Amino acid sequence: MSETNSAAEAAAPHRYTAAMAADIEARWQDFWDAEGTYEAPNPTGDLAGDPELAAKPKKFIMDMFPYPSGAGLHVGHPLGYIATDVFARHQRMTGHNVLHTLGFDAFGLPAEQYAVQTGTHPRVSTEANIENMTAQLRRLGLGHDKRRSFATIESEYYKWTQWIFLQIFNSWYDTEADRARPIDELVAQFESGARPTPDGRDWGALSAVKRADILSEYRLAYASDAPVNWSPGLGTVLANEEVTADGRSERGNFPVFKAKLRQWNMRITAYADRLLNDLDGLDWPEAIKLQQRNWIGRSEGARVDFPVDGADAITVFTTRQDTLFGATYMVLAPEHELVERIVPDAWPEGTHPVWTGGHATPAEAVAAYRKLAAAKSDVERQAEAKDKTGVFTGAYATNPVSGEKVPVFIADYVLMGYGTGAIMAVPAHDARDFAFARAFELPMRCVVEPSDDRGTDPSTWDDAFASYDAKLVNSANDEISLDGLGVVDAKAKITEWLKEHGVGEGTVNFRLRDWLFSRQRYWGEPFPIVYDEDGVAHALPESMLPLELPEVDDYSPRTFDPDDADTQPETPLSRNAEWVNVTLDLGDGPKKYRRETNTMPNWAGSCWYELRYLDPRNDEKLVDPAIEQYWMGPREGQPTGGVDLYVGGQEHAVLHLLYARFWSKVLHDLGHISSSEPFHKLYNQGMIQAYVYRDSRGIAVPAAEVEERDGKFYYQDEKVGRVLGKMGKSLKNAVTPDEICAEYGADTLRLYEMAMGPLDVSRPWDTRAVVGQFRLLQRLWRNIVDEETGAVTVVAADPDEETLRALHKAIDGVGRDMAGMRFNTAIAKVTELNNHLTKTGGPVSRSVAESLVLLVAPLAPHIAEELWRRLGHTGSVVHQDFPVADPAYVVDETVTCVVQVKGKVKARLEIPPTISDEELEAQALADPAVVAALGGAGIRKVIVRAPKLVNIVPA
Repeated sequence: MSETNSAAEAAAPHRYTAAMAADIEARWQDFWDAEGTYEAPNPTGDLAGDPELAAKPKKFIMDMFPYPSGAGLHVGHPLGYIATDVFARHQRMTGHNVLHTLGFDAFGLPAEQYAVQTGTHPRVSTEANIENMTAQLRRLGLGHDKRRSFATIESEYYKWTQWIFLQIFNSWYDTEADRARPIDELVAQFESGARPTPDGRDWGALSAVKRADILSEYRLAYASDAPVNWSPGLGTVLANEEVTADGRSERGNFPVFKAKLRQWNMRITAYADRLLNDLDGLDWPEAIKLQQRNWIGRSEGARVDFPVDGADAITVFTTRQDTLFGATYMVLAPEHELVERIVPDAWPEGTHPVWTGGHATPAEAVAAYRKLAAAKSDVERQAEAKDKTGVFTGAYATNPVSGEKVPVFIADYVLMGYGTGAIMAVPAHDARDFAFARAFELPMRCVVEPSDDRGTDPSTWDDAFASYDAKLVNSANDEISLDGLGVVDAKAKITEWLKEHGVGEGTVNFRLRDWLFSRQRYWGEPFPIVYDEDGVAHALPESMLPLELPEVDDYSPRTFDPDDADTQPETPLSRNAEWVNVTLDLGDGPKKYRRETNTMPNWAGSCWYELRYLDPRNDEKLVDPAIEQYWMGPREGQPTGGVDLYVGGQEHAVLHLLYARFWSKVLHDLGHISSSEPFHKLYNQGMIQAYVYRDSRGIAVPAAEVEERDGKFYYQDEKVGRVLGKMGKSLKNAVTPDEICAEYGADTLRLYEMAMGPLDVSRPWDTRAVVGQFRLLQRLWRNIVDEETGAVTVVAADPDEETLRALHKAIDGVGRDMAGMRFNTAIAKVTELNNHLTKTGGPVSRSVAESLVLLVAPLAPHIAEELWRRLGHTGSVVHQDFPVADPAYVVDETVTCVVQVKGKVKARLEIPPTISDEELEAQALADPAVVAALGGAGIRKVIVRAPKLVNIVPA
């Protein structure tokens, strides 16, 4: 400590300093924990409490689940947590019973990778990380109900994750009722004959394996052999959303290949329409709604069947069925299941050499091309590549309207993830088909009349002609003609014809695919599924839950050469033979079974955690219905129910939010919860950014050690570049909240993060600017406490009118800003009031001081609690009423009105803010300066905008 600081502190021993802040904050955090200050009572059950508090309007406020990283928090992480805490505190002070807590999303890849690298069991490292993060968050003074906190790795929690999986597994989607129903009801329909089996045989005559296969086609959770994203370097498969645009794993940046594996899936596609339609009732940012709508990707069109000799028909989905007469070839995705069935032994006579890829047989050509396509991501395959690639399968299909034989190709620009994985190619009117047809010298037919002068011979065109505002041409057979029709009429006519002839029908398609739900990892929830000797899957009974993750010596997945696509997963759990092979009595006597050795993805635990917060100790039910109804049930303004406010980053716009919505809808359909949406209002906070400094090699250098000289930046006397980017340990620019708390206190950190700018906008961190909020708190302290004696200096006298106006304007403005989550402007108004009190110089009136402390309480709770106690109150500031503004003092006594003549200001009038247009006009015309400016001229028009403006136009 410097001599100057020592002298200052000796002269003012009761000054608000970092040391005093640390003492105040630690004391009040202990007090809040001991008193259960933030405990929100349930209406019933073991967490029921004060009935008077429970009778208040409820408010359920949530943050997105944090992952307990070993690196701990940097100052960017708590931005959302501080914001929800400020909002929750304001809601408590405005008469609400507020549920606000925080748990940990603790399964997943990062902990497992760390465990593999260090030999530390993932549970050990994860629990240590949770302990460290909990301590860091506690230091920020967050008002969480700690009774409700949990981690997803606790067996008491994932028992219910497994239970929900079984509810989904034991359900099917009844399209007539438009909801999920128990699978037993479907079985009853098959048994009674009310619903025929696919081959018409009696249900009782079918084998157990056959019955299981049929039900798998209906179950909302099912296992199937399907194309998956396989990452040999990670040793696991990935959902589409976990693969980057350049075809690599989001975690670890390994190459990802297409492979066919048996995996668990969730039939989220059954809910596509509801997931889309219910977005309208949610209070979410439009940008997030748009991302979800685009991901679900609803499109109306038609299904069309193209017969293939010796095989099933190729079914395509098209939104331009009106152009069917222009289809001159077809393309299947390389992974399409029909490919093997349609490939002949030899090339048909007359096959164009450019179609074969230089291979001797169709089988060789297809195999080679499939291997190439497997190494590309879906994004790469959809990119507008200059050179189109593909190969002829050797098979022909028949165009159902023209009767023409059209060649069938495979090409990587067609994906299994959209439509049926097959397209009818209309090269004259689609850019990608046009490029492919040119590359492979395929025919083109114009069926949409061009609006320019290119003519109707596509062989002379430079590009395709696509239009929804044109007439059809060259589109007729002996039974139907579309010639001369517009697109809308042509679509309707051809769709009707397709249905009449049994070769197609109008339909709706979605971009959304079923959710890949298996991971070849150790650190995840085990599936509560066992397989009998015939390979039929059986659900474990509820009495056997939780199925706990076994302790194993080797929890590393088997990884491979990252570039070796010809590999297969080997799960860590499969190596634990004692756990995998079991004898169980599932109700029909002891039998041998084999456990599922995949684990659930990290998304599973975060699909329903809002429900566990409500009733965290319930071991009998997922959640007590009365408790769920109280906190999340539908109500006025929230027709689908859900959390009142959910705050987190927009990076979860698709994955987590879509998955959680799906689980909520299934649970709602089955009668377990009253809310059909998990989160009513969503708010995306911005990001705290930081400057990244890089040397000449492009390597990040420690930001704290960079010096600025004349606008340039140097590290160890070497010039470095500076760009604004993310904050993180790897970028060597992370600032921990612990550092700021140690130097200034948690309240200062809270104020600075809230004052940096609008909450939903990203903003750069500047440690040097933090001191500004520290000084605000020092001035606040000084206005109430004598720095030399520690005595409270407030007086009983009433404040003057100017101070009353300043106070009530602040109360009104801060209250509105808090409710609207405009915390930066709320702090500006508090600062303005505090500065006013500082400038008056005299002691502050008690009533004003108490109101000021209450205004500050949501933002800086520790100093507010301390000052509230010093002002003589015994109850916590947390549950005090937020001040209410007196409208008489909010409105200015007078306002300045500008009077213009010929557009030039001639007078300024001090008038009441409530003055009428007529009164203001009369005063303006009578003003001597205005009379002089008019000089006796007549008046053509007077424009009055009370109370701020009068504009006079002379004749």
